[in-house]
Amino acid sequence: MSQSWQGSGRAVAAAIGRVGVWSFALDEQPVAGERTIARTVEELGFGALWFPESLGSKEAFSRAGILLSATERIVVASGIASVWARDAFAMANGTRALWDAYPERFVLGIGISHAPSVATRGHAYERPLAHMRAYLDGMDAARYDAPGERRPPRVLAGLGDGMLHLAAERADGAHSYFVPVEHTARAREVLGPEPVLAVEQTAVLDSDPAKARETARAFAVHYLELPNYANNLRRLGWGEDDLAGLGSDRVIDAVIAWGDEEAIAGRVREHLDAGADHVCLQLLGPDSSDPRLDDLRRLAPVLLN
Repeated sequence: MSQSWQGSGRAVAAAIGRVGVWSFALDEQPVAGERTIARTVEELGFGALWFPESLGSKEAFSRAGILLSATERIVVASGIASVWARDAFAMANGTRALWDAYPERFVLGIGISHAPSVATRGHAYERPLAHMRAYLDGMDAARYDAPGERRPPRVLAGLGDGMLHLAAERADGAHSYFVPVEHTARAREVLGPEPVLAVEQTAVLDSDPAKARETARAFAVHYLELPNYANNLRRLGWGEDDLAGLGSDRVIDAVIAWGDEEAIAGRVREHLDAGADHVCLQLLGPDSSDPRLDDLRRLAPVLLN
C-alpha cells in the first residue's frame, strides 16, 4: 500500500518558509487566545505555526481548524499528532478534510510519542518503528481523496536513523524537536537532499546567563528524563554527567538557545546551514502560558530579513 513520496519535500519546504513558530503556550489558552496568537504570528510574517498534541492539548484536527479559520495565509502544522490518539484512517481522513477546506495550508506532523504518554492512553509502547510503518500503511489505504492534484503533506517526528529513513521513504520529510545543531547535520545526512527537515529550536530571549538557564532548565528537565530524547543526545556523544539531574550548562546551551536577538538568530542560521529547511522557534519565559508575542515582535525583523 505504500506510495512514492520522492521529491515532495521541496514543495513543503517552499510552503512553510525558512522560519516558523512552535508554541506550547497554545495549550494554556482559550480558543480566543489561540486565534490572537495565530493572527499575530501570521501578521509578523512567519511561515508556519506549529502546535503540540500532548495529553493536555486540544485534539489536533480541532485545533488546526481553529488556527486555520483565524488566519488567511500561514501554514498550520501539527508537531506532532499522536498515532495513539486516533486510528490511521481517522488520521488520513482528518488531514484530507483540512486540506480540502484550507488548500495548501496544513502540514500533518505525526509521531510515535513516548512510553509514559502512550501508557496513559492505555496502550503499550512497543516496536515504535514497526508500529509507525504499519500505521502509514493504514493511512495510505484510506479511501477519502481530497480534491486537487497534490496530496496533503505529512512529516514524521524523527530523531534516530531508523525513523529518519522511514520519513524519507514514506513521508515528505522529518520534524525534529529538542535537538542540538549536530543532530540537524546528521538528520540531513540520513534523509538525503530531497525530504524537508523542519527543526524545532527552543529559545530564551534573555542575555543574563543565570536567568536564561534557569528558564531553560525548568523546561528541559522533563525532556532529559524521556528516553527518546536522552538516548538521542547519548548517540550524539553527550555523557551521563551532562544528562543527569537538571542537565549540564553545556547540554542546556546546546539544545536551548538564549541571549539577545542576534544570538537566537545565529542559532537559527546554524540549523539552516547544517541542513534544515525550516526552523520553528519556541520561545520560553517564566510563565508557560505566555506566548511571548512581544519577544516574537523583537525577533521577527532579525529572523525574517
